[in-house]
Amino acid sequence: MTYAAKFRVWRGDESGGELRDFTVDVNDGEVVLDIIHRLQATQASDLAVRWNCKAGKCGSCSAEVNGRPRLLCMTRMSLFTEAEVITVTPMRAFPVIRDLVTDVSFNYAKAREVPAFSPPAGLAPGEYRMQQVDVERSQEFRKCIECFLCQDTCHVVRDHEENKQAFAGPRFLMRIAELDMHPLDTADRQLAAQQEFGLGLCNITKCCTEVCPEHIKITDNALIPMKERVADRKYDPLVWLGSKISRRK
Repeated sequence: MTYAAKFRVWRGDESGGELRDFTVDVNDGEVVLDIIHRLQATQASDLAVRWNCKAGKCGSCSAEVNGRPRLLCMTRMSLFTEAEVITVTPMRAFPVIRDLVTDVSFNYAKAREVPAFSPPAGLAPGEYRMQQVDVERSQEFRKCIECFLCQDTCHVVRDHEENKQAFAGPRFLMRIAELDMHPLDTADRQLAAQQEFGLGLCNITKCCTEVCPEHIKITDNALIPMKERVADRKYDPLVWLGSKISRRK
């Protein structure tokens, strides 16, 4: 079955732009990325969109559909009625390069700031030994495809550009939590999360979890446990006393 759908697509660049209306044919089983490609082929050959795998695994085609951060390749047209006007815009939290393509270099800069995995001194590669139960908690976070939808929807950076310097965002706080939960990592992740990456700015609204295409429970399984560890270390008198005793030894 084919029908004519109404689309509003943002066209422009860093200097400005506007929403433009299109009417395009839609076939059964198609996703929004299919329609964007059809627009490129038939009506807007210069429309810029970033994509690669079209299988929900590369994270390239992140954008906003009717205001919600989504992967274009995983957003089925069957979600919308035939009479609905579908609005496709670039991710709002990042600067626009052109049309639906945004500059996500902020995320790569934050990734470089996270200290690498730090195994115990004297432990050579190939000597790492651990049980599956040791890594089950952090293994979930490895499913991240770095689509940066969680970064886009997080209002700490979405609505407050000035916070970007002090706040790493849910994707990289999750990375810090992953390393902190690793049984062989020796770096002080808790102190860094609070003082360098802005963990305290997260107010656990769970919006990052809601948009994650890999269904990672970012808030419940990474950010909240990390906040609890930081709070225990900073305010629990027994933990404070234990740290003093161990330091004296």
